[in-house]
Amino acid sequence: MPIMQPQTQLRHLNRQVQRKLTQCLQLASGYFNRTFSMPTVHYNVRGMKAGVAYLQQNEIRLNPILLLENSAAFIQQVVPHELAHLIVYQVFGRVKPHGEEWQSVMQDVFHLTPEVCHQFDVTRVRGPTFAYYCQCKEHHLTQRRHYNIQKNNIVYLCKNCKSRLIKKT
Repeated sequence: MPIMQPQTQLRHLNRQVQRKLTQCLQLASGYFNRTFSMPTVHYNVRGMKAGVAYLQQNEIRLNPILLLENSAAFIQQVVPHELAHLIVYQVFGRVKPHGEEWQSVMQDVFHLTPEVCHQFDVTRVRGPTFAYYCQCKEHHLTQRRHYNIQKNNIVYLCKNCKSRLIKKT
């Protein structure tokens, strides 16, 4: 089988994403006895997030790098995860993002384990980190948090020992 270029792979994966969405929408329509419209899908999420659901726009945004690197698991879990947010919003209105309604849609409608966080390797999408320390251990902060400390005088505390994080020199 020839190796596909990333754009070709994404087009192929987009078809798989659309099929998964269609399958899940059919399950939701049967379960709730109503029709749901196909959400718009964009591939523009960056960083460590696998996907984001925009409730009012009926839109799902996905991370193309994580999709390319983990296509089967991504389509099986992330696509229904984000669609479940849209279904919950349309059926129940504004509720907790991963609350009982969302969990119910994942379990009872899509027959999937309601996992809140993905377990994908994020090495390629993480970006640089900066070493900080507290009284109990070393922490690796994102570029954004490092910038907030340096430029905006934001203070971050260790969740464990509650002491201030200091830049490692």
